[in-house]
Amino acid sequence: MPAGMIPLPLVGALAAPLAGVLLYRWSHRRPGAARVVDGVMLALVPGLVAWQVLPHAWAEHGAATLVVLAAGAGVPVLVERTSRALAPHVDDLALVVGLSGLGLHALLEGAALAPGTGVAAAVILHRIPVGLAIWWMLRPRHGVRGGALGIGVLTAATVIGYAVGGELAGGHGPGVDLYQAFVGGSLLHVVFHQSRRDHRH
Repeated sequence: MPAGMIPLPLVGALAAPLAGVLLYRWSHRRPGAARVVDGVMLALVPGLVAWQVLPHAWAEHGAATLVVLAAGAGVPVLVERTSRALAPHVDDLALVVGLSGLGLHALLEGAALAPGTGVAAAVILHRIPVGLAIWWMLRPRHGVRGGALGIGVLTAATVIGYAVGGELAGGHGPGVDLYQAFVGGSLLHVVFHQSRRDHRH
């Protein structure tokens, strides 16, 4: 590959979340489509957690994975019910935790895009719904800047992961899987809470 050219798998991985953003923008100009997307998100985010997070964590930690997942979903609820001062900020804190986990996952995916791994197509395809999910969670609460920040975190983590490459492709510490399970629980809290109370068009 000529010097200075960005590898096509990396280009695809960086462009895919933007396709999710465009899907959000298209649907939210059409009230019927927007309601469909909101309904899809209730299944999409749990699906992403079940597909991306749980298998690896379960293989390493077994039932402890479900305990940590439940903690990720339950801690925000506990804080909301016990602290009036923190309650208004709980969902935003859960979003920060969730975004950190998605960034960590993107870091590992960037490393997996190295030549010869054979997973580029799968990474690119599933990042379209990831981009949609990030924009769907952040845009209504924090505007275009907030949504762009979320996509930017995903992009930067992917580029760093690709640049580091082999150092991450060899694996990661056991705590990473459990952290991502906790993050998955936090994202589930945000999605269902936002759908019930906060999402407006």
